[in-house]
Amino acid sequence: MQTLRRASAPPRRYLSDTPASRKALPFSLNTLRSSEDRADQGNVLRLVMFGKPGAGKGTLSARLVKKYDIASLSTGDLLRQHIAERTEVGREAEEIVAQGKLLPDDVMLKVVASKLDHIRNKHWILDGFPRTVPQGELLDAHLKKQGTPLSLVVNLDVPDEVILSRISDRWVHLPSGRVYNVSYNPPKVDGFDDETGEPLTKRPDDNPEIFARRLTQFYASTSPLIAYYTRAAQTPTRLPRAPDRNQHPHQLAFPPAHRLLLKTLAGTTSDEIWPQLDALVRDAFPALRETAASLETRRRHSLSDAVLAADLSASTRGDS
Repeated sequence: MQTLRRASAPPRRYLSDTPASRKALPFSLNTLRSSEDRADQGNVLRLVMFGKPGAGKGTLSARLVKKYDIASLSTGDLLRQHIAERTEVGREAEEIVAQGKLLPDDVMLKVVASKLDHIRNKHWILDGFPRTVPQGELLDAHLKKQGTPLSLVVNLDVPDEVILSRISDRWVHLPSGRVYNVSYNPPKVDGFDDETGEPLTKRPDDNPEIFARRLTQFYASTSPLIAYYTRAAQTPTRLPRAPDRNQHPHQLAFPPAHRLLLKTLAGTTSDEIWPQLDALVRDAFPALRETAASLETRRRHSLSDAVLAADLSASTRGDS
C-alpha cells in the first residue's frame, strides 16, 4: 500500500527575513523638535500690544526696550524710511500717499515684512500694525509662512473715564515720542524733556472731543482684532519646518506646534501695569536678556541699598 507523503510546507518567512527587509532602512516616529525649533518657539518675543488711545502703549513699550534687548518697530518710521530710500515699496507708497489715499493692506504688509524678515531670531515689538482683522490675518499668514509667528499679544485694559480724566495732563517730546503726565509721570523740569532738555508739547488730539472720536474708532476696529487674536490663542497651529540634516530620511516628523499667548493687563496707570508686563515677559520668554544700561542701573541700586542698610545697621548699633 502506497502511503501518501504530505508535501512539507515551505519554511515560514517573516518580513524580517526578506532580503528587502535586510536592506530596508529603519522607520521611526520622531516627534521631537530640533533645538532650533525649541529655541524659536519658546524663547523669541514677537509682541503686538493693543490698548485704547492714552492707555500707555508707548510708555510701556519704551520701558521694555530700555530694560531688555528688544527691537521696537514703528510702521510709520519704517514707511518713512522706505520713502526716503526710494525702495520699490517706498515709491509705491509715496505715489499712493501723494494721491491722498490710504495705503492698501498688502502694501503695509510689505513695509512691515521687509524689516521683520531680517530679524527672524530677534525679540521685537510691532507698533502701528495690524489695526484691522484683515491686516492681522495678512500678518499672521506671512509670519507663519516664515516660521516666525507672533508669540505674545497684550491687551491693556484701562477704564475710559481714567483715560479721559488724564489726557489734559499729558505732554510729549515729539522727536523721541517720550510721554509725560503731570499727574503721575511728570518731567524732572516742568515743560521740558528729561533727556534732551527740549520743550514738551501737547498733542493736537489730546482733548475730550477728539478723544471720544478716537475711542469710537478703537471699539469699531481694534476690538474685533482683539477678538480675532483671542480665538487664535485658543487653537495651536502647525508651522512649516526646514529640513533637518540630522534627521533620518525614513523618520516621520511632525511640524512644530505653536500656541499664541494672549494676556489682558488691567490698571489705571502705566506704573501700575508695568510690573505685570515685566513679570509676564520674564516668565514667558526666559531667553530675554537685559540691556547693559539696565544691568548697570540695577547694580547701582543694589549697591546703594547695601550702603544704606549698612549705615542703618551702624546707626542702630550706635543708638543701642
